[in-house]
Amino acid sequence: MDIGPIKVWPPVVLAPMAGITNAPFRTLCREQSGGKGLYVSEMITTRALVERNAKTMQLIKFDPSEKPRSIQLYGVDPVTVGKAARMIADEGLADHIDLNFGCPVPKVTRKGGGSALPYKRNLLREILREAVANAGDLPVTMKMRKGIDDDHLTYLDAGRIGAEEGVAAIALHGRTAAQHYGGTADWSAIARLREAVPAHVPVLGNGDIWSADDALRMMRETGCDGVVVGRGCLGRPWLFRDLVSIFEGDVDYARPDFGYVARAMVRHAQLLGEWLGDEARGVIDFRKHVAWYTKGFSVGSELRVKLANSSSLTELAETLAQVEQTQTWPIGADGPRGRTSGNGRVVLPEGWLDDPYDCARPGEDAESDTSGG
Repeated sequence: MDIGPIKVWPPVVLAPMAGITNAPFRTLCREQSGGKGLYVSEMITTRALVERNAKTMQLIKFDPSEKPRSIQLYGVDPVTVGKAARMIADEGLADHIDLNFGCPVPKVTRKGGGSALPYKRNLLREILREAVANAGDLPVTMKMRKGIDDDHLTYLDAGRIGAEEGVAAIALHGRTAAQHYGGTADWSAIARLREAVPAHVPVLGNGDIWSADDALRMMRETGCDGVVVGRGCLGRPWLFRDLVSIFEGDVDYARPDFGYVARAMVRHAQLLGEWLGDEARGVIDFRKHVAWYTKGFSVGSELRVKLANSSSLTELAETLAQVEQTQTWPIGADGPRGRTSGNGRVVLPEGWLDDPYDCARPGEDAESDTSGG
């Protein structure tokens, strides 16, 4: 799959996830894949980037081994998005820019951002035009949802607008903002988008890819050109090894025993500590990953609590060593992880749905001073 000048093989992209897809996690996933695929940073707010917010500048740091480097931007103002794209291009901060139009979090949609923004077709067009115009030779892609809810679907119009404005690829999560992460992803929408967008623009599918088999099935059923993997790799960085295997005709999937998983957990926490510059901070940040890594294994409630409260690498490793290391890969461990609840209601600015073509502009407070998602 070609995304501008970038050749992506296998056609697999790590989805941006706030607080998850930082440099340490991207490093783990890339190691598992042998460096193959495309790995995108967590969502970066354009205003914070332009203003060089310290936390944001930390989030866009890439490991020297990362090639190509991908940054996902969130923005609501065309001028600011354009400035951010030019800054990335002029300063060589990344090799690829992805634009977020899919975030369903209330703090984002209530200001008209994320998955709420494509409803305003003209605003979407202006943002895409500024991003592409200012990115120079860097490819610009977009990630979106089906729409706000089933009565306000936007993905076909948004896809056509993106193609007209020169985006290099379009990714669709087969859920509406109202679904949040609940229910089942609508893969048929991905197929309809593939039919609606010119063939030279790759369409990537996202939603309910829990295993390598799911990825291949999505591509066969929808005709999409590649897949975007999000929650399926939480606590499972070796999913990217499986994805390389299945696309290269091998079915020897990773089924690690607990000893392997434990070593991966310690390495993940260690990488976080090195990235944050403090071992304790790294282990504390790692705590949210514990349940995902250990899902399905026999760990015991007491040890799970100890793992979730570890504050040093030694404590984490010693607690993990108390778990039976030879446990084989548990049945059903490839299932859903992360957030699975629906939302049912999307918080929007007052009057947002009155006219999809008006010139509404979200206020400056639509962008936080750091990053979100």
